[in-house]
Amino acid sequence: MINVAIIPARGGSQRIPQKNIKPFLGKPIIQYAIDTAKASGLFDHIVVSTDSQAIAECAVALGAEVPFMRPAALADHFTGTHAVMAHAILACSEYYHQKIQYACCIYPTSPLLTVKSLIRGLDLLQADECDFVVSATEYPFAIQRAILPVGNHFFVPHNRSAMAMRSQDLPVMYHDAGQFYWGSAQAYIDHAPLWGDRTQAIILPRTHVQDIDTLEDWQLAEMKYQLAYPK
Repeated sequence: MINVAIIPARGGSQRIPQKNIKPFLGKPIIQYAIDTAKASGLFDHIVVSTDSQAIAECAVALGAEVPFMRPAALADHFTGTHAVMAHAILACSEYYHQKIQYACCIYPTSPLLTVKSLIRGLDLLQADECDFVVSATEYPFAIQRAILPVGNHFFVPHNRSAMAMRSQDLPVMYHDAGQFYWGSAQAYIDHAPLWGDRTQAIILPRTHVQDIDTLEDWQLAEMKYQLAYPK
């Protein structure tokens, strides 16, 4: 039984061209995910699932493995992570001729990911016998007090009763940090619900979380990285 890291990195990024191998503070951003997975010592194989020859060559040069190319049917803008992971796990099991026990999806654009978080995630997965362990972080504001546009520059509360409450009296809420998803290989293959009642979470500080969908997000991630890891 082996453990694998799967880094899903398709080539068709729309908002940030070549996002998964774009230089982040001087290194291809995918290198941070590969290096952290290596440094954790948790994985028998670190595999990049991609449909892009350029990403595949970059990943191999950085020390990852690309034992298969992702089919085009799993590389469009709508295919979810679950389907990509299930395909990668089955392909890896066939390629390496070994059964996979645990698999960790690590996003290629997660330079703030730490070894400590990966270790904590696997420890929790093994101890609690849950299906998945994800990374999460606290909303920086009371999300219950969100306001919605209704046209003509008018806004209405999403939850009117919450607007009358003090923010400290509202329950703390969290969101997916988008760094990693540890899971049993069988849970991925069975398409068990990632956000069902058998998912645990590692809570990360907001300073170590940044979703990267736009160039502004990219700049914020670089600033957070330099603050978290000063030279």
